[in-house]
Amino acid sequence: MTSISQQFGREDWSRHTPKEKARRFGIFALCALAVFWALGSIEIIWAWVWDSPSQMADLFGRMYPLDTSNLGSILRVLWETVNIATFATALAVIVSLPVAYIAAQNTTPNRGTLWLGRLILVSSRSVNTIIWALLFVAIFGPGIVAGVVAIMFRSIGFIGKLLGEAIEEIDTRPVEALEATGASRFKVIVYAIVPQVMPTFWAVAILRWDINLRESTVLGLVGAGGIGIILQGAIDTFNWPEAATVLLAILALVVLGEIVSAFLRRRIL
Repeated sequence: MTSISQQFGREDWSRHTPKEKARRFGIFALCALAVFWALGSIEIIWAWVWDSPSQMADLFGRMYPLDTSNLGSILRVLWETVNIATFATALAVIVSLPVAYIAAQNTTPNRGTLWLGRLILVSSRSVNTIIWALLFVAIFGPGIVAGVVAIMFRSIGFIGKLLGEAIEEIDTRPVEALEATGASRFKVIVYAIVPQVMPTFWAVAILRWDINLRESTVLGLVGAGGIGIILQGAIDTFNWPEAATVLLAILALVVLGEIVSAFLRRRIL
């Protein structure tokens, strides 16, 4: 009894045609060339790279034992870091609500306000938190205010974009039903739009608070308040045991923030 392959001729199956294989090989080759070009253009000192394991071992050795003599100040500034993240998130949520409304295609009054809202969102997200912090330190001076405003400006784009997308995906039937009854625009927003986007609103707000908690730990490196001030001072004075204590405190704060945000999502959503 002959097999099917013997009857019809045996053909080796291939996932890609020769033309597709050649195109994929060309793409991989271009990517490899781009990587090699990038490595050559950034002037890496390879002697330092090969020596980095021993340098890391030496640095970690200098960090032990931990210096807890300044633990009270570390905890105080750590709480300040939490306040920066919380206040900045609250302000960002308040500001991002009208921005998200005008940035959504189905709720914006006209095309001009649509592009205005999207310009605000893009401008906010395109600038890193540290850059915002440097700018507002120059305006407000070093301290918590600069840190709060910097994180707020960075968060507006994140929250506003996600809320705007949630508004665009709502079911339009409740909106049309209220508009047919002659309800005002305010009532349409409150009774038809807000209930549909409320789960996304809480999810985005909690997620952004968790992100801001992490970002606020480095604001002190540029003078915008938070635990980063003590960390920068410890590094500048080569006080590695205190630097290790601060790093462990930051790690504990981030883990605690993750636990709190997960708990809030389970209870609210």
